[in-house]
Amino acid sequence: MNWDHPQPHVLELAPAAGDIDGLDHTNNAVYVQWCEKAGWAHSEALGLGLADYRRLDRAMAIRRSEYDYLLPTTAGERLLLGTWLVATDGKLNMERRFQLLRASDGATVLRGRWELVCIEISSGRARRMPAEFCDVYLPAVVA
Repeated sequence: MNWDHPQPHVLELAPAAGDIDGLDHTNNAVYVQWCEKAGWAHSEALGLGLADYRRLDRAMAIRRSEYDYLLPTTAGERLLLGTWLVATDGKLNMERRFQLLRASDGATVLRGRWELVCIEISSGRARRMPAEFCDVYLPAVVA
């Protein structure tokens, strides 16, 4: 597969009948949900899950998101969604990227990007990343 960055965290997906819109394509909102699922799965694979976020009273919240819908997909197509952490300042900000490939031909059907900010869950305010976040996330950032 022609990934944009090395060593993606990959989810294998296939649009179900309920994911298809009136144009017989996967609804754009489904891609957004898949990206959220992939982001959480990657974080958990690295060692930080929702329970850790709650225990630390910190979370990486989406400040801005962008999605480029390049090609349509249809029900039952085998898709591969890769995600990476590509940047962080080690204090407040982090960037996550996504790339969705059609398995049959390797074509990129979607690219996405999130700007994340560390927040204190209890107040919703921006707060510095705790040491545990830095220990887990910083080594995972791809060059």
